[in-house]
Amino acid sequence: MKKDVSGTLGFVSQKDIVYNKLLPYADILDDESNVILGQIKGNLGRAVQLREIWPGVLFWTRKLSTYIRLYGRKFSKEDHVLFIKLLYELITIDKLEISMMQGLARLLINLLKKTELLSREDLELPWRPLYELQDRILYSKTEHLGLNWFPKYFPESATQEMLEEWRPLLCPFDVTMQRAIGYLELFLPTTLPPELHHKGFKLWFDELISLWVAVQNLPGWEVHLVNLFARLANDNIGYIDWDPYIPKIFTRVLRSLNLPVGTSQMLVPRYLTNAYDVVHVVLWVSALLGGPSKQAQAQLRGLFNSITSFFHPSNHGRWLMKLMKLLQRLPASVVRRLHRERYRKPTWLTPVPDSHKLTEADITAFVESMMQPVLLAMFSKTGSLDAAQALQNLALMRPELVIPPVLEKTYPAMETLTEPHQLTATLSCMIGVARSLVSGGQRFPEGPTHMLPLLMRALPGVDPNDFSKCMITFQFIATFVTLVPLVDCSSAVHERSDLTAVEREMCSASAEFEDFVLQFMDRCFALIDSSTLEQTREETETEKMTHLESLVELGLSSTFSTILTQCSIDIFKVALEKVFIFATTNIFETRVAGRMVADMCRAASKVHPAQSLKLLVPHCCNAINQLTVNEEVLSEEELDKELLWNLQLLSEVTRVDGDKILPYSTQLVQILQLTLHLKCKQGYTLACNLLHHILRSTALIYPTEYCSVPGSFQQPTQDYLPIKDWGRPGDLWNLHIQWHVPSVEETRFVFYVLDLILQPELLRLQRYAQGERDMTRDDVLQSLSIVQHCLLGAGSLFPPLQGEPIPELHVCMLLCKTSTLSPPPDVSRENYRDAICRVMRQLLHHILEHSEDDTKSLFSIIKIISDLLHFKGSQKHEFDSRWKSFNLVKKSMENRLHGRKQHIRALLIDRVMLQHELRKLTVEGCEYRSIHQELMRDLLRLSTSTYSQVRSRAQSVLFTALGTYNFCCRDVIPRVLEFLEPDRSDVTQQQFKGALYCLLGNHSGVCLANLHDWDCITLTWPAIVRSGLSSAMSLEKPSIVRLFDDLADKIHRQYETIGIDFAVRLQTSGVPLPPEPVPSDQEEAEVPLFQNVFHLLNTPALCCRPWKFEHIAIGFMSLLLRDDHPLPSPAVLFFVKSLNHDSLLVRKVAISAVAGIMKQLKRPHRKVPVSGMKELAGLIAGDRPDNQWLQYNSSSLPRTQQDWEGCTFVEKTHWGYYSWPQKLMMYAPSEEQPKQGLTREEMTEREQIIYDHFSDPGFINQLIEFLSLEDRKGKDKFSPRRFCLFKGLFRNFNDAFLPLLKPHMERLVADTHESKQRCVAEITSGLIRGSKHWSYGKVESLWEMLCPLIRTALNNITVETYADWGTCIATACESRDPRKLHWLFEMLMESPVNGEGGSFVDACRLYVLQGGLAQQEWRVPELLHRLLQYLEPKLTQVYKNVRERIGSVLTYIFMIDVNLPYTQPTASPRIKEFTERILLRLKPLTEGDEEIQNHVVEENDVGEQDERTQAIKLLKTVLKWLMASAGRSFSTAVPEQLQLLPLLFKIAPVENDDSYDELKRDAKTCLSLMSQGLLYTEQIPLVLLALQEIAGSSSWHARYTVLTYLQIMVFYNLFTFMSDQGAVNDVRALVIRLLEDEQLEVREMAATTLSGFLQCNFLSIEGPMQSHFEALCKTRLPKKRKRELGSVVDTIPSGDLVRRHAGVLGLSACILSSPYDVPSWMPQLLMNLSVHLNDTQPIEMSVKKTLSNFRRTHHDNWQEHKQQFTDDQLLVLTDLLVSPCYYA
Repeated sequence: MKKDVSGTLGFVSQKDIVYNKLLPYADILDDESNVILGQIKGNLGRAVQLREIWPGVLFWTRKLSTYIRLYGRKFSKEDHVLFIKLLYELITIDKLEISMMQGLARLLINLLKKTELLSREDLELPWRPLYELQDRILYSKTEHLGLNWFPKYFPESATQEMLEEWRPLLCPFDVTMQRAIGYLELFLPTTLPPELHHKGFKLWFDELISLWVAVQNLPGWEVHLVNLFARLANDNIGYIDWDPYIPKIFTRVLRSLNLPVGTSQMLVPRYLTNAYDVVHVVLWVSALLGGPSKQAQAQLRGLFNSITSFFHPSNHGRWLMKLMKLLQRLPASVVRRLHRERYRKPTWLTPVPDSHKLTEADITAFVESMMQPVLLAMFSKTGSLDAAQALQNLALMRPELVIPPVLEKTYPAMETLTEPHQLTATLSCMIGVARSLVSGGQRFPEGPTHMLPLLMRALPGVDPNDFSKCMITFQFIATFVTLVPLVDCSSAVHERSDLTAVEREMCSASAEFEDFVLQFMDRCFALIDSSTLEQTREETETEKMTHLESLVELGLSSTFSTILTQCSIDIFKVALEKVFIFATTNIFETRVAGRMVADMCRAASKVHPAQSLKLLVPHCCNAINQLTVNEEVLSEEELDKELLWNLQLLSEVTRVDGDKILPYSTQLVQILQLTLHLKCKQGYTLACNLLHHILRSTALIYPTEYCSVPGSFQQPTQDYLPIKDWGRPGDLWNLHIQWHVPSVEETRFVFYVLDLILQPELLRLQRYAQGERDMTRDDVLQSLSIVQHCLLGAGSLFPPLQGEPIPELHVCMLLCKTSTLSPPPDVSRENYRDAICRVMRQLLHHILEHSEDDTKSLFSIIKIISDLLHFKGSQKHEFDSRWKSFNLVKKSMENRLHGRKQHIRALLIDRVMLQHELRKLTVEGCEYRSIHQELMRDLLRLSTSTYSQVRSRAQSVLFTALGTYNFCCRDVIPRVLEFLEPDRSDVTQQQFKGALYCLLGNHSGVCLANLHDWDCITLTWPAIVRSGLSSAMSLEKPSIVRLFDDLADKIHRQYETIGIDFAVRLQTSGVPLPPEPVPSDQEEAEVPLFQNVFHLLNTPALCCRPWKFEHIAIGFMSLLLRDDHPLPSPAVLFFVKSLNHDSLLVRKVAISAVAGIMKQLKRPHRKVPVSGMKELAGLIAGDRPDNQWLQYNSSSLPRTQQDWEGCTFVEKTHWGYYSWPQKLMMYAPSEEQPKQGLTREEMTEREQIIYDHFSDPGFINQLIEFLSLEDRKGKDKFSPRRFCLFKGLFRNFNDAFLPLLKPHMERLVADTHESKQRCVAEITSGLIRGSKHWSYGKVESLWEMLCPLIRTALNNITVETYADWGTCIATACESRDPRKLHWLFEMLMESPVNGEGGSFVDACRLYVLQGGLAQQEWRVPELLHRLLQYLEPKLTQVYKNVRERIGSVLTYIFMIDVNLPYTQPTASPRIKEFTERILLRLKPLTEGDEEIQNHVVEENDVGEQDERTQAIKLLKTVLKWLMASAGRSFSTAVPEQLQLLPLLFKIAPVENDDSYDELKRDAKTCLSLMSQGLLYTEQIPLVLLALQEIAGSSSWHARYTVLTYLQIMVFYNLFTFMSDQGAVNDVRALVIRLLEDEQLEVREMAATTLSGFLQCNFLSIEGPMQSHFEALCKTRLPKKRKRELGSVVDTIPSGDLVRRHAGVLGLSACILSSPYDVPSWMPQLLMNLSVHLNDTQPIEMSVKKTLSNFRRTHHDNWQEHKQQFTDDQLLVLTDLLVSPCYYA
């Protein structure tokens, strides 16, 4: 594009929308856009200066986004940067409302979208304001706003600052880890130029990648790391060496697909929830390809080889969606990368270095590795769409590899009749590769020759009996025909000598085009004949087409018009003749078949209007004239079919180019005058359509042809060869669109028709409305129909409605005016829009007064009003669906590789047309004039009328209008609220309901009850509450109850805190500010609003109002709590009183509200930075000398006043674990803090209210009474709201209320009822957390009271309450320094498992203790050691629940022992030492060989049991611990677990049987979980050693389980294993050794394992292995000895039989390893197997099984597979596979 400064613009535009230049009025657009841009810039600047965010800034930013939609980024670079900076500052204003921020953020993202327009030099943004915004929003309570394109513009120092900010949060046991890694993912810049890399990713890459490699159990934050690495890899291809990590990356990708392996696999649930996002995985993988090492491609091939069989259509599961997504996204991503490397204009972003660009060989390798899975996925159960998209992108890169196999599948599919699914799948894939096929090119020159055979064979798909086949065939034909001009150029073969062989073939084939077109038409006629209305159903049933029929109609007409568009004129004439004869010799009914035929005729007349109209129009006109000669016809109810059909045909044919209709204008007008007043409804509707189409085609602007080559195909073949244009893209700069722009004659004709037809109708209606003449309802409807069609046809020529602007509805310091878009309509004529409007309003009032039940006319009037307001030539919903279908077609045919808008010409023309319509439809923020006000009032009257359908239609028009005009809501709301007034007695229930619906709004539009506008809320909310007293209100009607519920619900959902005062920080614009900020009127508005609502709530009439409205009222009031304005005192009083209200719902809201009020009243505490922290050199995390003082140490606990004050408490757990922050802020010493424990005189009024109530014993009694009621039996849980309430009380008022509450707490704790215990738990945790700033003396006396209380509670604990107490202690310990709570910890540690109160109480005590310690994470190593010491002797527990709890506690004890990079060995207990001690105690089990049974010990047998029994009990607890830690810890302690493996293998059962005892089941679960673990490279040899050892054990169960373990372990660590050749050999040796096991089950399992490994390409079938099996097969067997009949048959088989069986199993493993294809070695192996069919058992059995499996899996594609065998082999095979006859 030429970047010249154009005369009118006066600046270099950043990037316009190119399509605007192609519009017929393109020359006036520059002036227009300059005016608008000038307005936007001027007004935005003024709005910011005046600090007026609402409505000023908001209004003009909305205008700016509309401007971008219409003109693209049509402003200079300086403006662009200024816009971005201004918006960035607006977004980061403090306290900006969320909804405003979302709007601004969307616009900002839009401005930043095209990265290439602004480089880092042009724009630099600070990152901190954005981070603070993110922090405020994400970690308060609202949603994430998606601000993720920023990192490109952060300054170069940003990386270091970010790391300093977030490294201290990286504590893996804490929730902050998720937060920190999330921030790193969002914010770290990855697009720095190579010379700045040392300031960019080099600062953090090693640290984070080693963290990622070290983590084994997929915590939630790992996904964020993957996303960050994917972005990094993609932005810096060639600058990072990923090779060492590639096997690890691919192993983890394979794991995150969650594929099922092996038989008895347990899934760890977190693997499902935290799996990687396919989008990012694909990005990462496609960035790794290429480069010198080629390692990534090898691994990718391995990945696809290992998962190919999952794509086969017979496999199905929840993992399938992920696989399909991977398949569809990967080629697209590689194409995007190729485009970036080869075709994209270079931008300021770092280019890919040549050494790492994808070479031709890379591309070929990539496409080859993907072909097999894609071809399988074509027939998947999820549909062929993903495969089609993948093929489309692959074919762009390598058509010669992709298209032939698809063709091979397509041709047979077209021949078969029995498998329609195959046909639809292959056709949809062919559509994807159509463009690559047709355009041929150097890579695939023979492509185009397939075109005609494909088209001819597709014709039988036009089949009336199979809908989906029919639709896909239409799509297929249309796609191919769009790409190819249907011109017969066979003569060129003789006339030209410069053709290649392929071109000659194409030329001679093109002679068949005419044949194809005619055959297609015959098929269509047959389809039409079979779908006439009489045939498909009775007339009486339905008049409309069914959904399917309308789709077929659409498919048929669009395909046919595409074909005719692409035809040469010769073929067209033949086709036209054929259609004409078909249409005129038959008479069709007008519902189904008629529409299809008329569509075909319309298609013909659109392409060449002159020829077609000459044939069709005179014919129809004559027929109609003859049929209406007789006067009586006009008044017949049922018209003659022939007349209807001719009318229909005529109305469709006239939808052509306007100037071609003018010659026939007199005939057409005559027909209109004849037929518009027919009595028959069908008749006059068709006549109205005719009127509509005639007006429309003369009044609108539209392109007149969509051919794939500009101009026509009419040149002689000597100079122009159409086959050269096959598949050619349109050229944007030479589109040569033929526009239809209304000429003077056409406009004159339009107004002539209107004067002739519309004028008299309006007069009739006006006289009827004034009561001067009578009309029947049908007549009214007919007239309205004519008016409506005139408006629809000529609406684009009418100027908009005129009227006076409504004076100020809003105090606004700027003009919010809008400009109209050109071209302006002609004003000299009479404005029919105003005329229609006047008459309609009169008529409407007449109907509403005299015949309100004439709903049909009302519907019609509502539609006309809607068009009067919004219609300017195209309908919004039509536009939306066209936009959608345009995007679909574009996607299915685009060329992502070359880019640059290389679409086909028809698509480009369509896009220009859409741009034109978009300009017409853009009507945001129009001025609200008096005429609009009147129409809105009419709509409101209709919205509250008697009939529900009228109401709902009027409401939807009303909502659209509300969104269109500025501030009209302020005008409408008071009128709606009038209907809700309680003192009006004339409101009917319907009006009441209508008004409520108007307030509710529809799902997309404005909700009146909830505008962001204080004035409106002040009116609305009180009115809603007051309406409860209205006489029209009856709660008996469920619909009304539901409405109120919805209203309340919607207000609660959509209400966001509305800003009260906004001050705009200005830095960029440097404009002088007005001297004082303008006081905002909203501050004053808030207080009356409160008073208003409160006043209403306390009205005397409240007693008789239904409770529902009390709920609504208190709900509204709770929404008014805000952070920045304290509640007025009456409100505080109201909420405190409501705590003891009779209704549960009110109490719940009050609890939250009072908790919130406490938060408002909280006094600020000063913080000071802590000094004296020594930072160690280098990056070391974990327990270091410099963070030791944070840890719990019982020798130096603060036990006196003076220690307490001298101790620095660090409340948050994560500080200091990874690194220290720049400034660690801590609370200042107590003398600098605000005074604690105020007297009543020192409090504020609000505090006094609370103080008085809570010091009143009666109030407290009542409150506790209510709080200890149960709400829903069995469902109640510890309530955080109540906890907050009590925490607030004790924090704000110190221990003032403790004396009153203490007796209650003691009473409740002694009562074992669940609700009483829960209540006391809530108070306790609130008390402990609220005592954060109490003085030492108060805290000490508090614990003196609490310790006995908690002790009692723990002794009284029950099944229902243990969770509540656990939550209570955990909540109390959360983010508190453990040294502050030492009383609590010491008490809990006293003796948790003492057997008092039975096993249950022990388990609960442990649970509660675990809750407290888990919150403290790494800061209590001493307590953890003490606990472990205490628990170790007790591990041999008898009771299952205590064992499980101990298992879980052990997990938390060892959680801190992690194997992460840069981390010191922990001071907490370590797994290694523990395991050694445990193994000593398990000795008796490991040494013996006999089966380990679960001994059930009698409870009364207290005597010391033998070591063995003790060891079994110990083992049970250890298993519980292994199971619990599988999902929770970060790294698996593999070496330690390996020492336990032999034991587990010994116990785990082989069969899947649930009747086993707990011990065996647990052992099995443990093995399953351990086998799925992620292994480090260095751990693999250790595991294999252990497995080899076990494989030599005497128990065959153990040997069998080794194999199942091996299967899962290898698959889940596939690439890590494959990168280590030694490991692969060890695994192979192990499996082949077990193939020769003496136990039959083990041998069979080994065969299954081997076949699995071969199938996922972990092992390959090579010569030596095959010959080894064949040698084994030839082992000679001893002769059968004669056995006596009675003897035992199962004699132990000799070694020879075992070896021979092993050989057979080996061969069958090879055969079963490729279930879906026949490799070259397969036939010979099958022959070798068949020899053994009559060997002794078990060999015979194995052979039979193998053969039947082979038959089952190869049955589907046997036709293809047969090719691989010779005839002799086939004979043998058929003998084998046919089951022997039973009667032989």
